Amino acid sequence: MPRVTGTKRLIFDAALQLAGERGITGTTMDDVAERAGVAKGSLYYNFASKDKLFEELLREGMSALTEALREARAGKEGWPAIEALVGTLLGRIQANTALAKVIAGDIFRTDRAWRQTSYAFRHDALAEFAAAIDEAVPEASVTGATALMASSVFGATLMAGLEWLLFDEERPLHEVTATILLTFSGRLTREP
Repeated sequence: MPRVTGTKRLIFDAALQLAGERGITGTTMDDVAERAGVAKGSLYYNFASKDKLFEELLREGMSALTEALREARAGKEGWPAIEALVGTLLGRIQANTALAKVIAGDIFRTDRAWRQTSYAFRHDALAEFAAAIDEAVPEASVTGATALMASSVFGATLMAGLEWLLFDEERPLHEVTATILLTFSGRLTREP
């Protein structure tokens, strides 16, 4: 997907900031135009509706995230791939917390006009985690647990990343990554 520039970029950035602060429902087109510093006519010229604006915005952000996850997993298998995916997801959350907040708040909404876009992203992003999990835990595939495990790792990393940036932002990325990976290492399930 080509990088968005110019007026569209101003609109995307403003919409993302507002949605990160207020949620998509609490963000109006008037607010976006004002924050972007563009006329309402320019806003509607680029996006026919709020639904179209957020669908394109989420498609751009989700595509970039999925591509980053693919690149992180490339050349790695099993646990090293999982480590790379978790670290990359956390890095992307740190780089664009507003997008992470919007994704976290919107991923389970089934009433959105862009739900197919969200489902496609979810499928593609989780496929990267699922492939690594199948390599690390082959029995997960046999029992049909891979998809749920991939969703668990992705969801826990997303939520822990937001928790980190909102309430413990001084903690370095590498420590957060190590802590999340420790959570998935199986040590929590071992009896003393």
